[in-house]
Amino acid sequence: MTPRLDMIGLVVSDMAASLAFYRRLGLDVPADADGQPHVEAVLPGGLRIAWDTEAVVRSFDPSWTPPSGGPRRELAFLCDSPAEVDALYAELTEAGHGGHLKPWDAFWGQRYAVVLDPDGCQVSLFAPLVADGA
Repeated sequence: MTPRLDMIGLVVSDMAASLAFYRRLGLDVPADADGQPHVEAVLPGGLRIAWDTEAVVRSFDPSWTPPSGGPRRELAFLCDSPAEVDALYAELTEAGHGGHLKPWDAFWGQRYAVVLDPDGCQVSLFAPLVADGA
């Protein structure tokens, strides 16, 4: 199966300020989310948008630093299985795209990897470690 865009992730330095901005654009984000390190909202059509604090990102990628003068966004693609994460990561890096984080079993229950698009933007590949209903 072809990977499909599932989530747009934003790394933020000030969660409350970021959420206030996106609420002004009509996103339905709970008012009590401002103090959380990770927040998600589902957009019409099922696409998710997520905000992570810089501290959350550094918790699994200690080398991460804020981009200077550029956007703080990534695209995240849901894969059908952990094996597909591994295969797609290999395919992309073998094609010359930069690998940022090799596939690993993340503490939040996903097989997870990060590659870089041609402009250097991070693109996450992920799949649940346990299949739904299992």
